[in-house]
Amino acid sequence: MNNVEEAKAKAAMAYNAAADHFDHPVSSFWHRFGRRTVERLNLRPGERVLDVCSGSGGSALPAAETVGPDGHVIAADLAERLIDLARAKAEVRSLENIEFRVGDMLALGYPDDSFDAVVCVFGIFFVPDMAEAVRELWRMVKPGGRLAITTWGPNLFEPANGAFWDAIHSERPDLHRGFNPWDRISEPDGLRAMLAEANVRNVDILAESGTHPLNSPDDWWKIAMGSGYRGTLEQLDTDTFNRVYKGNLLRLVKEQVEAIETNVMYAVATKEDKHAHIRV
Repeated sequence: MNNVEEAKAKAAMAYNAAADHFDHPVSSFWHRFGRRTVERLNLRPGERVLDVCSGSGGSALPAAETVGPDGHVIAADLAERLIDLARAKAEVRSLENIEFRVGDMLALGYPDDSFDAVVCVFGIFFVPDMAEAVRELWRMVKPGGRLAITTWGPNLFEPANGAFWDAIHSERPDLHRGFNPWDRISEPDGLRAMLAEANVRNVDILAESGTHPLNSPDDWWKIAMGSGYRGTLEQLDTDTFNRVYKGNLLRLVKEQVEAIETNVMYAVATKEDKHAHIRV
């Protein structure tokens, strides 16, 4: 299995497993940041949108509501169980302008210039070559259209994240920090440089600091179980899992952790429309 296929398999495994906790109320930030991404795109009624790594619909569903019945949204994700969650929500909201695909963002096969907006929230860092992935997404953006890449800022989920990996290290050093791919682009300069490597330069980046409250240390564990950390946890036997759980939560109790950092970066790039100046 090559690096790309291995990364895809790991992401699909982790998030299919995480589907049972993904929409738990303690993880409401997925949808908050999805809505915020859509707000920054200034979508208009009737526009066509592609949402990749769409999860359970955090950005795809608000996009569908925004573009209205004359617009169209395609939501794609590798994790079939997350797509099922998103589809069920769309049905509850009677959204008929959205379709769902279980698929890899690098192999969706849409023609050049297909969409008014392409969206990727907390997903671009799953591929080994992020610039290649951005080039593929950018290819599908119409002239005058927008690409939105939302990713994590520095210190994600700290201090709970550090406590989690310390607990993993004490039991399974071989798995330590096996999943933290967003670190490569967690600062505006790094994100801008990666986008420039993909020849995407007209970019507006907003770095937004934030925290997410924990009503109890167990809230953190539900977040871990409903996110990419699940891929690591799935590799533990029952006894080891229980020791990691206890070690992680005891540390949060001891340090009286009541909130975790959720710093986010929103990048919106607009594709130049070379013909715009001659329109009447």
